[in-house]
Amino acid sequence: MVINSKISLQETLEIAKKEGETIGLVPTMGALHEGHLSLINFAYSQCDRIVVSIFVNPTQFNNTSDLEKYPRNVSKDTEFLKDHNPETIVFTPEVEEIYSDKVETEPFEFGNFVNFMEGEFRTGHFEGVGSVLKRLFDIVKPDKAFFGEKDYQQLMVVKKLVEITGQDVEIMGCPTSRNEFGLAQSSRNFRLNDAQLKEAELIHEALTKAKNRFSTNSIETIEKEIEQLFQSHPSFELEYFSIVNEKDLIPTKTKEPGEKHRAFIAAFLGEVRLIDNMALY
Repeated sequence: MVINSKISLQETLEIAKKEGETIGLVPTMGALHEGHLSLINFAYSQCDRIVVSIFVNPTQFNNTSDLEKYPRNVSKDTEFLKDHNPETIVFTPEVEEIYSDKVETEPFEFGNFVNFMEGEFRTGHFEGVGSVLKRLFDIVKPDKAFFGEKDYQQLMVVKKLVEITGQDVEIMGCPTSRNEFGLAQSSRNFRLNDAQLKEAELIHEALTKAKNRFSTNSIETIEKEIEQLFQSHPSFELEYFSIVNEKDLIPTKTKEPGEKHRAFIAAFLGEVRLIDNMALY
């Protein structure tokens, strides 16, 4: 079932809720792939009725070129969902349905979660994410919403968003879906040619190396090794590699007892920007 109108969606969900069904939301920007499918399948294990939103959100792009190049094919996406989960409700709103007559970013105090990594290199990105999700949560009123850990920083921001807004939705994180070579599934992968897809395995190789060496080497040593690894692959331009405390996402150079750490990476392969992360425990 494909629905464009938020009023029609709410009427449909109201019937489901009256029948005692729990509602799950999987927010997407389309260009659906196996990673989205794993999210949706997990959502079905948790909720009775699933809404998949397909909406390319203009407020979370600080680079106009990225917004213009973002892959869009709603008809292909809806067929993909129909083939795998025909009972899924697909919400495909126009910009006016989400933002009415004023497309603007709402300010949020996300704290340290947005001071580094993606927050540092994509100014205003997380405020844009928060702006659209706050509206989607208001429209759908889901019991649970599902997000992949590939965007772990975003996952933490969304949990903070719900804390700020007081919206009654449980945020669920799901493990990163990867291809057979470890590359995280991403809509941006569609912009890579076959040779680049093979090269992109370096991202996972770097994270795995950091994890394997974390217990025996200093953080500074690991960061230097990763930088050298990318310097030896001129097809890549490393934007950042950071090891952070998982609780607050603040980069650190020290290992404190009892703290959990996670490595984050962003790199350009040609014109395509790829991100990933991995727990180091």
